[in-house]
Amino acid sequence: MTSQESPNWQPITMLPLMASMIDEMLQDAQEQYKNLGEARSKPWVLDDYTVNRVMKVYTEQRDDILGLYEEQLGRWEGLSLTATQRAQVGRVSSQLASLRMALTDILALADELKEGTIERQLAKDDMETLCSQEMLFSNQ
Repeated sequence: MTSQESPNWQPITMLPLMASMIDEMLQDAQEQYKNLGEARSKPWVLDDYTVNRVMKVYTEQRDDILGLYEEQLGRWEGLSLTATQRAQVGRVSSQLASLRMALTDILALADELKEGTIERQLAKDDMETLCSQEMLFSNQ
């Protein structure tokens, strides 16, 4: 979205759709965190492209998409809602807060994992080999 475009704010009738989208994003984020967590003990199974892609996608989601959802929920909270709608907006707001935390956790883990990707490991191996060869030649 460009800076000149304004969001297309939705009527409260779109709350169920938005709720299911946020629930699904939270579930996906929790699964992604679990998957990345499995690589923590062996980060070399990941490559730079994958880690950078994770960081790009989840940073955009956290910085761009969540702000729009938060604004939409805030607009709905200002309406005269039924008790059911108000409870649903509250539940979705809570899910959104959990999603924000999950995305922050994913980004922190990805930042940690990027130091051990296969490319980083190979670069270390190459540097160690080069240093060993230089030491061997310097001793002759």
